Amino acid sequence: MTQLNFTGTLGRFDFNHWSYHIPVPDDVAAQMMDDNHRRVLVWIKESGPYHMALMKAKECWYVLVNQELRKKLDLEEEKVIAVKIERDHSEFGHVLPEEFQVLLDQDEEGNDYFRKLTPGKQRGLVYIVTTVKNPESRMKKSLAILHHLKLAKGKLDYKQLNILIKHYNNI
Repeated sequence: MTQLNFTGTLGRFDFNHWSYHIPVPDDVAAQMMDDNHRRVLVWIKESGPYHMALMKAKECWYVLVNQELRKKLDLEEEKVIAVKIERDHSEFGHVLPEEFQVLLDQDEEGNDYFRKLTPGKQRGLVYIVTTVKNPESRMKKSLAILHHLKLAKGKLDYKQLNILIKHYNNI
């Protein structure tokens, strides 16, 4: 796995709420992706890896940096920061939690609906489970997701999914 190091600065776009980003040099971005793959692992100030996507603006390639990460790493605009980047070879752009994997292995119908989703929707559902630290809560979210996929015949409805997640959390 090729890791590349560079120094960057936290920048800010003026056009939307996803404005904080770290520009990635063109030569680095070119080595991290191909036509079908823009997912990367990023270390910022020796902290990480963080699963991110290379994005393109008119003037540069970049990775988005959310508020939680900015606060955690005490990142300020225009200050130089050390960045390390490597291609993300994980199947879903996040590590698949064991609880979710076990349920996918056991539930053929739920697994089938999950695998038919777009990679972005799969990644989003995996992310919903990874944000929880407690194994029991990860299991409940995983159960709710598979239950929702089966009820909705594979059509994601996030409003309905959130209702099911709340239901499973109260069981």
